[in-house]
Amino acid sequence: MRSVTEYLWFETKQRRELVNITDRVETIVSGSGIAEGMVLVSAMHITAGVFVNDHEPGLWEDIWSWLQTLAPAGPDYKHHRTGEDNGDAHLKSILVHHQVIVPITKGKLDLGPWQQIFYAEFDGQRRKRLVVKAMGE
Repeated sequence: MRSVTEYLWFETKQRRELVNITDRVETIVSGSGIAEGMVLVSAMHITAGVFVNDHEPGLWEDIWSWLQTLAPAGPDYKHHRTGEDNGDAHLKSILVHHQVIVPITKGKLDLGPWQQIFYAEFDGQRRKRLVVKAMGE
């Protein structure tokens, strides 16, 4: 089995931002030489996440509303006693998860017709990274 590891770096302009990374992951998979296997895409920070869904602006608004309802920004989280103000970002990360695994078939990402891979930043405006690890034959 072969594996290829690459890192993507992000420094979002906004504190909360969704970034479509499908093309970047596809480029890594294409360059890996792996025809059959899987790719792990994992945020390496506890205030960010990775998920697969549709690239549709209305859905993005729905996702932000849902996350804000479940983990609202601003309340006095116990985490804020440490001097941080990002308690909601940690909870949002748990809700969307920090990683996805996508199949590789015939050397390409094997996504459904509307599926895209997104990096979700919940406490941005500083440099963060994500690991992409393609594995297979």
